[in-house]
Amino acid sequence: MTERNNGRKTGLPFYSNSLYNKTMTNLTIRHEKPEDYRATEELTREAFWNLYFPGCDEHYTVHEMRGHADFIPEYSFVVEYQNRLIAHIMYSRSFIEDTEGNRIDTLTFGPVCVHPDFQHRGVGSTLINYTIDLAVKAGEKAIIILGDPRNYCRYGFKNCRDFQVQDQNGRYPMGQLVLELQKGVFADKLWQFHYSDVFNLNEEAAKEFDRSFPEKMKQENPGQTLFGIMIRAYLD
Repeated sequence: MTERNNGRKTGLPFYSNSLYNKTMTNLTIRHEKPEDYRATEELTREAFWNLYFPGCDEHYTVHEMRGHADFIPEYSFVVEYQNRLIAHIMYSRSFIEDTEGNRIDTLTFGPVCVHPDFQHRGVGSTLINYTIDLAVKAGEKAIIILGDPRNYCRYGFKNCRDFQVQDQNGRYPMGQLVLELQKGVFADKLWQFHYSDVFNLNEEAAKEFDRSFPEKMKQENPGQTLFGIMIRAYLD
């Protein structure tokens, strides 16, 4: 049984949300096993369905990542509650490179998900903080993700512009977020972020993969419009 306390000894801040008083206990965090694969794909599909666009393809990303060279099995975890898988996180290798060709290896997590029945109860925070602790203890230098700042700034992530980490087009996306695990690692240089090509999905292959799951209704919603705005937003 793995339980989390309310803070870390790593020096990184722990942030609770407004629903912390409803945080679940008696959660088991363990490594993902091969026999979990389909269940975690189903879980991911359920969590992301109609979130960013009608339907989703994150479950296909999960499926593809396991066979990719950038996948890091030792950072792939599930959360169990009463013998039910309710959350999942995966990590892949990424890197940054400065103008002189110097490279620093980094981590990227995602997809990360919590079943809709258990969201806003501290499960995702528990899982993310658990894996951040592991990364710190392993001597990893930084975690860089593409995500909604409203979800991740609570863990200490900042916008990439604060560390001069550009995308591959030389810009600072609003959703490109950096968590410095070793203070000063970016050394005031200009960097470019390179994430794994596992995220460059084949849309037709993703649709075909989704057909192996029970049919679900695709719907549009205002949150998808907001997401479309955010992924086109940059900091100057």
